[in-house]
Amino acid sequence: MKPRICLIEDDSIMGEALAERFDIEGYDCDWYQRGREALGPLTHKRYDLVVSDIRLPDIQGDALFEELRGTGQALPPFLFITGHGAIDQAVKLLKLGAADYLTKPLDIPVLMEKVRSLCARAGPAAAGEPRLGLSDAMRRIEAMLPRLAANARTILITGESGVGKEVVARAIHEVAVPDGDRPFVAVNCGAIPEALIEAELFGHEKGAFTGAARERRGCFEQAAGGTLFLDEIGDMPAAMQVKLLRAIQDRCIVRVGGERRIPVDIRLICATHRDLKQMVREGHFREDLYYRVHVVQIEVPPLRERREDILWLADRFLAEWQGDGTPRRLDPGAERVLLDAPWPGNARELHHCLERACILSGGSVLTADDLCGNPGQGGAEPPRTLADHLAASERRYITEILAGNGGRISETATQLGISRKNLWEKMRKLAIQARTAEDGDRP
Repeated sequence: MKPRICLIEDDSIMGEALAERFDIEGYDCDWYQRGREALGPLTHKRYDLVVSDIRLPDIQGDALFEELRGTGQALPPFLFITGHGAIDQAVKLLKLGAADYLTKPLDIPVLMEKVRSLCARAGPAAAGEPRLGLSDAMRRIEAMLPRLAANARTILITGESGVGKEVVARAIHEVAVPDGDRPFVAVNCGAIPEALIEAELFGHEKGAFTGAARERRGCFEQAAGGTLFLDEIGDMPAAMQVKLLRAIQDRCIVRVGGERRIPVDIRLICATHRDLKQMVREGHFREDLYYRVHVVQIEVPPLRERREDILWLADRFLAEWQGDGTPRRLDPGAERVLLDAPWPGNARELHHCLERACILSGGSVLTADDLCGNPGQGGAEPPRTLADHLAASERRYITEILAGNGGRISETATQLGISRKNLWEKMRKLAIQARTAEDGDRP
């Protein structure tokens, strides 16, 4: 059966062209020129994707999306088309659960690439707020969650401290166990004294050592049927690495002071901010253990490389803040301060910054002053010269415009008012990475 697309576009020329292109590409397409015309079909027909303009003659695309979400039914992915003046609306829709957006004038090859990717998803996606973020990197990880939950029994999550490795691990567990009736057990391997880590992981029998007044199940047994998350596995003592390797290979443990082999059915997720491969070369981490935990690796990028997630995370942190019961929100100045900060401590530092602001501020609107000086500086010195400051500002602005245009060089150059060649030269000079998909778009 062909994938079916619901196209909502009031412009007759564009709508006809898109419907014809979808047909050529092998998709069935129902084209509607008004949002209200599509409401009925969207509630009783199955679509693999909805491609909708935001500005429609009878109802705005965002209002249409929210009305459909209000029905409680599972919705297909929504891909919105917007002009540059409505990008704020598109970002709001991403926060509500839309799959993606593209700006006019449309880059048809990019559109078709997104259509193919979204239609390839298994079944209609349930609308809801993204789990991990709005950035391409986090949405790619989120798209992998169902496959990881269904097939991967050992996963390694890497990334700098504070990027949200445990958040990704919990998301995998929640997709695998949607009813929440199986345990998720998290252990920080670097926080447990070396003398106690074996008993903490594998448990102990009564009388195994002084103070062992009764038998105790370790983390492996506590996580049976669910997920065991070993954070900072790179800090695991060398002597314990051998025992951990055996437990992972056999999915069996032996309690301290015991002899009985106890099978444990777990999903094992490990995480580290260290370079395990380098640690193997230096002799600090066992090579056989490295290959055992490195079955599937997920790299979580630092927050400075996914700035689309900063305000999304801030909204979540503020929504979770309990404190005095006063809801908090950011004013535009505070949002700009957060977007400009480098966040060496990543999402954890952002969370602490907002928590401090909520505690110290008595108002419901947080300002730039409430954020206590220079958030995200992490002790770093400010630029020493005017040239340094100007280069940093130029780099930040170009990066933001690139992100807003989905990494497309031509559109970004047009918006900046410079040539593509000039843009590429600035990107090389400022060490701005271009997305792989754009490598062919060089001057």
